[in-house]
Amino acid sequence: MLIKLIVALIVPWFLVILFARVTYNLYVSTALTAMLIVISIYKGYANYPLIVAIDTLSLLLGVLQARNMIQRMQKSV
Repeated sequence: MLIKLIVALIVPWFLVILFARVTYNLYVSTALTAMLIVISIYKGYANYPLIVAIDTLSLLLGVLQARNMIQRMQKSV
């Protein structure tokens, strides 16, 4: 359970940042990460409500950081 909590805290945040860096689009990166979270819930990997809540919080934090990253990239161009 502890490993699932740590993974739920780090992986969605990292995926949003990674996808935003690759696609240069915040909405695409958020949608891709949200789909991966929904698929993991459907497959039964995130079967506790606490893990789903932490996944969602991590997704939100990743979106905020990716938005700042994309704004800084656009300012430098």
